[in-house]
Amino acid sequence: MVAARTAEVAGLTFRIHSSVHPDPAAVYVLVHGIGMSHRYLRRLHAVLAQRATVHSLDMPGFGGTPKPRREVPVEEMAAALGGVVVLLGSEPVVAVGHSMGSQWVVELGAARPDLVSHVVVIGPVTDDRRRNGSVQALALGLDSCGEPPAANAIVFTDYVRCGPRWYLRQLGPMLTYPIERRVAELSAPLLIIRGGADPVATRQWCRRLRDAAGAGRLVEVPGRPHIVHWGAPRAVASALRAFVLAP
Repeated sequence: MVAARTAEVAGLTFRIHSSVHPDPAAVYVLVHGIGMSHRYLRRLHAVLAQRATVHSLDMPGFGGTPKPRREVPVEEMAAALGGVVVLLGSEPVVAVGHSMGSQWVVELGAARPDLVSHVVVIGPVTDDRRRNGSVQALALGLDSCGEPPAANAIVFTDYVRCGPRWYLRQLGPMLTYPIERRVAELSAPLLIIRGGADPVATRQWCRRLRDAAGAGRLVEVPGRPHIVHWGAPRAVASALRAFVLAP
């Protein structure tokens, strides 16, 4: 059963979708990317919830939550995300972010290591050699050709609900956040997951992130596009469990 509630932290509103396990092997917090919502995390959420407590979030301004009236830097969003983790009362958690969500969880792990035991980034952005809005738009357009129709349906409807104004306000922070520098400041171990056919988070970029981290691993799911957790939720969940439960 998934229960939903809202939480306001520092004037930012989050929606939390929770599955609470009576004897969890871990506690996961799943964070979507720019323009998206918890909906495309549902499959991964369901698989993880078989053995763990899972909280999937709708970040401020996304998924129908109230839109802030100004641009929110990655650092500020991550600080508010930390407040949500404290409210959940089960820290430290495994912080899992997809696409731009990878920036929020990396920043959370770097700034608040007391709240995070492991950091997981899926299809992380933004490649420091391709920090250009047009290049990223082209990569996303190419990726949509390889995504399952059901995934594309969620992407397109969530983008419409997000709206161009809020999307563009968050695009600037996404393109300028130095994730390759911040992963080097993580005390928690880092797992990078990418689909083998992901044109957004390339293999070379993910390898550079892995090598920049103090304790980094990279897992590829062959043949999968950017939203790898939708098409291959069991493979992604298996990689997460192996990472979290490893000695």
